[in-house]
Amino acid sequence: MAVLDSIDEAIHVVDKKGITIFYNSKAASLDGLLVDEVIGKHITEVFPSLDRDTSTLLKVLKTKKPIFNQQQSFSNYRRNRVVTVNSTLPIFRHGEIIGAVEVSKDITQLKFLSEKVAQLQQMLYSKNQSKKEQKPNLYQFGDIVGENNNFMSAVNRAQKVARTDSPVLVSGETGVGKELIVQSIHTGSVRQNRPFVTQNCAAMPENLLEGLLFGTTKGSFTGASDRPGLFELADNGTLFLDEINSMPLPLQAKLLRVLEDQKIRRVGGMTEKKVDTRVIAAMNVDANWALEKNILRKDLYFRLSVVNIHLPSLKDRRDDILPLAKYFLEKYNTKFKTKVRGFEDEVVAALSNYDWPGNVRELSNCIEGMLNFKSSGKFSLEDLPLIIQQSYKPRHIKQGLKDLVAKYEKEAVLGALIDAGFNISKAARSLDIPRQTLQYKIKQHQIKI
Repeated sequence: MAVLDSIDEAIHVVDKKGITIFYNSKAASLDGLLVDEVIGKHITEVFPSLDRDTSTLLKVLKTKKPIFNQQQSFSNYRRNRVVTVNSTLPIFRHGEIIGAVEVSKDITQLKFLSEKVAQLQQMLYSKNQSKKEQKPNLYQFGDIVGENNNFMSAVNRAQKVARTDSPVLVSGETGVGKELIVQSIHTGSVRQNRPFVTQNCAAMPENLLEGLLFGTTKGSFTGASDRPGLFELADNGTLFLDEINSMPLPLQAKLLRVLEDQKIRRVGGMTEKKVDTRVIAAMNVDANWALEKNILRKDLYFRLSVVNIHLPSLKDRRDDILPLAKYFLEKYNTKFKTKVRGFEDEVVAALSNYDWPGNVRELSNCIEGMLNFKSSGKFSLEDLPLIIQQSYKPRHIKQGLKDLVAKYEKEAVLGALIDAGFNISKAARSLDIPRQTLQYKIKQHQIKI
């Protein structure tokens, strides 16, 4: 018992009648009581704000089933509102329940912080709505740069689904442009003049995220007020939930109910409210992997992926590298008031052969970074970040006739591909050779497409 009394979590043990038989110092400190004031008394005698429906200990005595990580809000002896996360287990002897034990962690301050963060967010969204503005600088489909068939097929799917209210799941590696697609769906929909609200599910723990999404009621915990959540703020508009795979599983179950019923219940509230909020979710991991690892509920996945849009990584759409590089050059030339005219051939080759693990975001950062050190002329190989320079290593070959011909042929093939935006058919026509011959030459010279 001395060990249990010294740990940093509240422990409360009752017998089968609900009478306290053990109550450690941490629990007493949390509740604002003395241990002797609780031992030997019924739960509802000491905590009159609890009853058989709200006390997790009494629930477990009744159901004989454990409860894990359930949030409980109550008033302690000093009438302070306390919020805890409880795990409560039945105690059996010879198959008969003889009591229950509860381990609690105080999250009152965490909930208070959640409330303050949510209030600031609400003020921001309310300010935009009062000005009758949507979130500024939202992307539209016309802002999307790309020529790659697979990427443009995904964009085409997004344009079609913008006309409906179906849930959408956008997947792809970090930096491929998922939010660009999501914002374009919103601005291309009938909801374009209504709120567009974004929340990264990996940015907050479960107990903060729940109140932020669904709202809170006054008195549900210390500092709580009647505050709408993001679902209510996005009513008649769009709620974008990024990194949905990072949302804790218990909260995923609550989200699923909202998607099914289109009703939300604020934390601590007793009534439900109808909402008309379109949900678009995104994930940066493979869905099958997330389902296999049990970090994404299958039922939620199937509900969200009514429409599934996958965005390929930049290394799988190399024909978009040069158009994107030119787009970012123009963008940052305007921003920095610089006059860099373009890229030398070696730079184009290096950019086109680099694998871009950070995808489009990395390419954008690369161009922006180079413009910090150059204001005119053309980008040369020396202007590139060191990691890209090192990845581009043209082979030094012997100067025999056969080697010279091979070198010239490779340069001609690569040049034609670059000029054609890595469109094989177009490059083959410029070289006046069959498409199959060009494909053979690409393989022969180990040119990455």
